[in-house]
Amino acid sequence: MNRPPVPRPGPAGVPRPGPSGPARPGPARPGPAAPSAPSTAPAIPPSDAATWGRVDDHGTVYVRTSTGERAVGQWPGADPAEALALYARRFDGLAVEVDLLERRIRGGSVPIDEARAAVAKVRQQVADAQAVGDLESLVARLDALEPVIEEQREQRKAVRTAKLAEARAEKETIVAEAERLSTSNEWRAGADQMRDLLDRWKALPRLEKGLDDTLWRRFSSARTVYTRRRKQHYAEQHEQRMGAAQVKARLATEAEELATSTDWGPTAARFRDLMRQWKSAGPAPRPEEEALWARFRGAQDTFFSARDAENARTDAEYAVNADTKRALLVEAEALLPVRDPAAARAALRDIADRWEAAGKVPREQMKELDGRLRAVEDAVRDADDDRWRRSNPEARARAEAAVAQLEASLQKLRAEAAAAQAAGNTRKATEAEQAIAARESWLVEAQKARTDFS
Repeated sequence: MNRPPVPRPGPAGVPRPGPSGPARPGPARPGPAAPSAPSTAPAIPPSDAATWGRVDDHGTVYVRTSTGERAVGQWPGADPAEALALYARRFDGLAVEVDLLERRIRGGSVPIDEARAAVAKVRQQVADAQAVGDLESLVARLDALEPVIEEQREQRKAVRTAKLAEARAEKETIVAEAERLSTSNEWRAGADQMRDLLDRWKALPRLEKGLDDTLWRRFSSARTVYTRRRKQHYAEQHEQRMGAAQVKARLATEAEELATSTDWGPTAARFRDLMRQWKSAGPAPRPEEEALWARFRGAQDTFFSARDAENARTDAEYAVNADTKRALLVEAEALLPVRDPAAARAALRDIADRWEAAGKVPREQMKELDGRLRAVEDAVRDADDDRWRRSNPEARARAEAAVAQLEASLQKLRAEAAAAQAAGNTRKATEAEQAIAARESWLVEAQKARTDFS
């Protein structure tokens, strides 16, 4: 049997006509495809299998290629059309697999290394395929995926480079914030911030090893420093609070001992001092603080409640005393104005004795009542002083002697003035007149003083 010539593809993928007649239409080989457009090259239907294969008299099935025929199988005694149809269906399966691979790769859903491995695997399957069809067109479609894969590799490399640059900037920001926190005293929020920084770090991709390791060491060191300082702070705080608890326990015990005291003034002052010590001691651990404060406050309340009750009883008693003293003030103020200082002084002495016997008055009324009595006492004392001044013999004698001396001095000066005028001594006469004027004014004052003793 003569072997028909293998049709060679012409322009646009159309097989050239062979010597046996016009060429049958076959599948066109795809050229370089657009990066994102999936291939739509149709598979060779089984009815066209004779274009790409033949079966010899011994049942051997051949596939035609551009380099000649290649045996792909043997089906002795079978109908050649059935044999070709079987091997054409195998080709259709390969074409479907190539088509699916094209769609996945051009869609960008396959990792680069996986895509290259898949293309190599399918290419090997096509090269060794026991199938009848345009196998070289499948190889061409697989070859057309190489530039697509390379372009995707460059795109993904650029995207990864950009992401790594963003990750580097973010990690440097995280490190800077962690180092700031490591020297701060943000003990409450700082721990949460450190945990948040660690979560952000874990969510970022790794950088090149040297840089990533350097940044991680800085970040880890800052976290360690902060954690150590935070633990030390809380340890010191706990120690301080335990010390404060001991101080406050002592203060609470002393307050409880003072709670039943009736020495109101000194005990109240001591309670104020205890409160100052309580505030300066600082906080104790919360449970101890609350329990100790309940004891301290309870002792305070017990003492001051008892003092307030006693003050209330005292105020009721003092109110009666105040009424008594108001009645005494009516008697005392009736002595004014003072006409008889001796009688007024005697009456006031009796009122003062009864005033002292009346006892204490409410604090808020004390100033008013004492002030009114003091005003009467001042008036009586002033009247008595005036009476004594008027009746003092020595003072009267001094006043009369002063008047007599001034009168004698005036008489002498007037004589000197008259003599100077008669002699025409104007200067001496003027001096004498001035001296007379001065002594006359002194005489008036001396006469008034003498009158006070009349």
